[in-house]
Amino acid sequence: MSVLSIADLHVDYRRRGRPTVQAVAGVSLSVEKGQILGLVGESGCGKSTLARAAVGLVAPSAGTVEFDGSPTTRLSRGTRPAHLLGLQMVFQNPYASLNPRRRVGAQIADGVGARSRTKVRADDPRVAAVLELVGLPTSAAGRYPHEFSGGQRQRLAIARVLAAEPSAVVLDEPLSSLDASAQAQIASLLVELKDKLSLAILLISHDLSVVRQVADVLAVMYLGRVVEVGPTEQIWSDPRHPYTQALIGAVPQPDGLGTLPTALPGEVPDPARPPSGCRFHPRCPEAIARCSVEQPDLTVLVPSGRKLGTSIDTPIGTARSAACWLRIDTEAR
Repeated sequence: MSVLSIADLHVDYRRRGRPTVQAVAGVSLSVEKGQILGLVGESGCGKSTLARAAVGLVAPSAGTVEFDGSPTTRLSRGTRPAHLLGLQMVFQNPYASLNPRRRVGAQIADGVGARSRTKVRADDPRVAAVLELVGLPTSAAGRYPHEFSGGQRQRLAIARVLAAEPSAVVLDEPLSSLDASAQAQIASLLVELKDKLSLAILLISHDLSVVRQVADVLAVMYLGRVVEVGPTEQIWSDPRHPYTQALIGAVPQPDGLGTLPTALPGEVPDPARPPSGCRFHPRCPEAIARCSVEQPDLTVLVPSGRKLGTSIDTPIGTARSAACWLRIDTEAR
């Protein structure tokens, strides 16, 4: 069973006198134990809104989010429900997510004591154990956040989350504010933690090349909808949706030949006024007449090279799926 399951999730932002913004428009995803699901897409496609809805920071307009089989609820200013303590979130900016006026040991101790609803001291051995888990010395507990580099602060933010002993973690752009070296270190740390703790991780990022290195499964999002899902390496080597093809084509290639990335034409449409039919069709080089009038659903495809009607042993959780009429008409199961 999925640890974190999102089903037909919609999140709308209603504005008085102005059109409603459809930030998330019918997304279904699931994350298994010991799995990293990478969610990628351009800025403004709804990734961060989905992340916040997944942990209860934003109320869904429709659809459901379940953690360990139980529905999540919109958080209030009160105490987080006990059953949701196993679902935690790491935010994009570690400079803002850590309290600058408290020593980091005290902040991690809050997480350690969260499940038992007890006060835990910063010198508790469990605080030291969490710091070691993220690759920081135990002496870090006595320092303030401003005494650490950006990469170290992100490790501290992850440590504070791990202190609550979660089984699922949502990370919203945790690498975007870091330099290349720190990005690589945090990416490697996520893989280590997934394997060591059997975490279910939803990793939100706009950097496809970084996600490729760490994610087991990749989901591609465009203007509030997921347009392709599948094993990361399969999508990277054989993208089926034109938008995924465009994203991969825009990644710089260090091939020594001076090959320039291919820019995706046009701009992401206004989510308050999404195009009819397939939302990508105004920018799609392969669009047909049907694309402008009928919206395709995410549909499981036959793996490349297989004939329709043959047996397929790929687990449904990692099956190739795409929301594209060109693929659905020829490759759907």
